[in-house]
Amino acid sequence: MKTFLFFFLSTSFVYCQTPKSWDDEKIEVVDGSVSSIMLGAESIYKDQWESLPQAMFWKQIMQLSPDSCLINVSATRVVLLKMPCKKWNSQTESQKGLFKDSLRKVNNLAIGEQLFVTTGKNDFYLFNDVYPSISRGVTAFELHGVDPWYAQAILLIESPGQLKKSCAGAYGPFQLMPSVARAQGLTVTKTIDDRKDFDLSAKGSARLISRICIPEAKKILDAHNLTYNESDLWFRLFVMHVYHAGAMNVKAVVDKINPTVGSQDLIKQMWQTSAASFGNSSQNYTQLVLASQLILDEMVSENSKKYLSIVPNTLESE
Repeated sequence: MKTFLFFFLSTSFVYCQTPKSWDDEKIEVVDGSVSSIMLGAESIYKDQWESLPQAMFWKQIMQLSPDSCLINVSATRVVLLKMPCKKWNSQTESQKGLFKDSLRKVNNLAIGEQLFVTTGKNDFYLFNDVYPSISRGVTAFELHGVDPWYAQAILLIESPGQLKKSCAGAYGPFQLMPSVARAQGLTVTKTIDDRKDFDLSAKGSARLISRICIPEAKKILDAHNLTYNESDLWFRLFVMHVYHAGAMNVKAVVDKINPTVGSQDLIKQMWQTSAASFGNSSQNYTQLVLASQLILDEMVSENSKKYLSIVPNTLESE
């Protein structure tokens, strides 16, 4: 078990009589007089998600400069080579094909094995910029009675530290589409857009998770007689797929897989299965979630060593 230097939050911090399932996962990171609340990453290490090549791959991409790229096996995300983008782009299409063939041969891969060339994205994943908003997102979701793990996950990957509108029209820190935002009680018109307001955007996202994503996720899993616990990491990742791809597309891919057990294996199969509009970006989505949580975990560990000490979580809940 990884040891961080941080203050554990006691369950007395939560404004309710009955402790929530996520209480034991919360940590308080103190930097001088500034206290930040977030969820730890122990659930990732518990089932060794961090050792999966997909998680390791996206960690590299999120921290890699856009002037570099990783040539990787599309099915497994195993990295074969890192090289400057300029060098890759200077080749003709024919030369690129021959270069990939040589990599397949050296790595004993099948002739038809698909290889991707993925550019670094540390210019988009601005973790230092988004870090201050995580505590605020966690608090906002708890205020609406929703698992704050989802707030943390969304803030880390959707529009980290930025307020940009996607090409599809999603906007705000939680990247809500106009119709989705309106359905959850936000005002989105030509002159007013509640999505840019952090607290209102968090409210809309929390409602979407609790009213639609979690119920739809359960419905899909129940249809296959799969058992689940809402605090299990694989279930949370499954809900995130619904958040991103929509219930119909997630249902299509699960129907295609036809699983007999709900577990990490189901998520891993979803990473390599396409159905309806559940394609590459949908497959990557929870891989990004895992990678970003691991990077946050490292940030907490490194920063906390400067000014924190371990305080056991021994207080009784009120």
